[in-house]
Amino acid sequence: MTEARVGSLAHTLAPRSVALVGASPRPGSLGHRMVGELQRSPGVDRLHLVNPTYDEIAGLPCLPDLHAIGEAPDLVLLGVGDARLVDQLTAAAKVGARGAVVFGSAHAEGVRDELRRVATEAGMALVGGGCMGFWNVRRGVRAMGYTERDDMRAGPVSLVTHSGSVFSTLLRTRFRLGFDLAVSSGQELVTTTADYVDHMVDHTDTRVLALVLETIRGGDRLRWSLRRARDAGIEVVLLPVGSSPLGSAMVAAHSGAVAGGSAAWEALADDVAGHLVADLAELGDTLAVLACPRRPRPGTGIATVHDSGAERSLVADLADRLDVPFASLSPETLAALGDRLEDGLEPGNPLDVWNSGADTHRLFADCLTTLAADPAVGVSALAIDLVPEHDGDTAYPDAALEVAAATTEPVVVMAGLPAAIDESAADRLREAGVPVLEGHRSGLLALRHLLDAADRPRPDPLDGTSTHDEIDLAAYGIPTPAERGVTTEDDAVSAATEIGFPVVLKTAAPGITHRSDVAGVAVGLTDEGAVRTAYADLAARLGPAATVHQQVPAGVELSVGIVRDPALGPMVVVAAGGVLVELLGDRAVGLPPLTRDAARRMLGRLRLRPLLDGFRGAPPADVDALVDLVVAVSRLARDHGDRLDALDLNPVIATAEGAVAVDVLVLPTTPQESP
Repeated sequence: MTEARVGSLAHTLAPRSVALVGASPRPGSLGHRMVGELQRSPGVDRLHLVNPTYDEIAGLPCLPDLHAIGEAPDLVLLGVGDARLVDQLTAAAKVGARGAVVFGSAHAEGVRDELRRVATEAGMALVGGGCMGFWNVRRGVRAMGYTERDDMRAGPVSLVTHSGSVFSTLLRTRFRLGFDLAVSSGQELVTTTADYVDHMVDHTDTRVLALVLETIRGGDRLRWSLRRARDAGIEVVLLPVGSSPLGSAMVAAHSGAVAGGSAAWEALADDVAGHLVADLAELGDTLAVLACPRRPRPGTGIATVHDSGAERSLVADLADRLDVPFASLSPETLAALGDRLEDGLEPGNPLDVWNSGADTHRLFADCLTTLAADPAVGVSALAIDLVPEHDGDTAYPDAALEVAAATTEPVVVMAGLPAAIDESAADRLREAGVPVLEGHRSGLLALRHLLDAADRPRPDPLDGTSTHDEIDLAAYGIPTPAERGVTTEDDAVSAATEIGFPVVLKTAAPGITHRSDVAGVAVGLTDEGAVRTAYADLAARLGPAATVHQQVPAGVELSVGIVRDPALGPMVVVAAGGVLVELLGDRAVGLPPLTRDAARRMLGRLRLRPLLDGFRGAPPADVDALVDLVVAVSRLARDHGDRLDALDLNPVIATAEGAVAVDVLVLPTTPQESP
């Protein structure tokens, strides 16, 4: 974004002077609701209503057009139909407006292009079209097309969402999330998510940034902006809506088929050290815990206290499936818990402490305090249902509040059934800074994100340098077996003798993507006779062109490759290798260039990772060599990604002696035909 546009966005999102085109006195209309919201905006010093039909609306003078305002407004709200959008935005540009909000969907032919042109030429910021507007809570500006709640308090969370419905839903949750700035960005005709992120980094007090996105616009720019946010200490939470298609050319390569629809989002989240969530429930609980300033110590786990043995087991089962770690308690902690529990209850984690004759408040507070003091516990959760107590008993919230006040460690309440929560008790806890998580699954996932916030390293600096002009695996230090191209039987024998037995013979017939699909590979050829027999068979079926390769010893087979995402560009894919790569669906994705730590994390996400440590007597593989290979492929992706639709090294065989790319498939970018 240009320097002028940066300044325009700052004025747009924190305006002192606002003009509303399409103001109306008619109750329930868009123009009437906008007037009401702007009148409740203490950050707006001057409000100008524009509608030639009226002289006055809601006690304010109404002007015939923007030219009658007599000043250049910071922001113009366009509450008019598609047919008038371009003319009114043009008028806003002529009077020097810094930005505008387009609520309409601008479906009419050519309207979006014209809006984009007018705003771009004028250096204006443009929110929308097809949006709900924005609410700058901290600055007191309600630029929205609907009526919003009165009791929102400014807080650490900022939001950018393509969905207007999600915008209003998150603002109205009972989580009582404190928002700094919330933007319904809609179609992003001019101003994009990356622009809003940069503004939130530079001009707000955001500590947690929530993004609900239907697509990735300007992938490189968004990536840089989100890295800026993380460098500023902002937690980034991503909820993707839909998936990013990888394109037909990528599907032709093994790694492209493995990448799957959500791969781009996973790669982006990992690259910017963000938190990827799957639904609104997980988003809400995750924002609730991250909005609190307390953080667990690195390398710790969770501890939960229950009043039900059955629900304790449910949570234990869920945590196991969701890979949420319970802390291993020290002997001292177990002994202290044992002294406090009634007969028949065993100390442990998760912990069931229910006893019908106990002082509930004292028992739960003491046990929760003991758990929170254990060095292995990063966050303590009172995992009870928080149902309304008809006798007025407040033991559970009292216990949680007492413990939270006595420790600096994170303390939460996690309920199992949102519909049963006592809202008054939940409000009391949230007012005191104790998150109330609404569901075991979403709550556990939120706690995992909280632990990740402590353990996850900051993103590494991006390196945009390029040192190679042509694709050459050897130049990048990617090991490959010795090979020779041949076109006759005698050539094949000579090449095999030169390379050294055993060898592998592969067809080099053009147009074959996967040789194994056409029986185009002969392995384990140990002498001249075997080479002659194999070559004769391949030549008869597939033609004379072939290659002879050094045979690599058996090891763990992986696939390492490059695929192209339409928004983010080249992505590095590491997967289970061999002929079952698509079937197994075991893969991890990252954005180049990768550091060694990032490559090691990708390998760690594979289900086959334990095989690299040795399995059933096999020696451990050289993981460092495999990491080097993945990093080298990422450098190749950085340097030549614009020339590739896909690159597939499959299999890459990892052994105790190193990692070797046995087979290579390159799919160059298809040139676009001139119209």
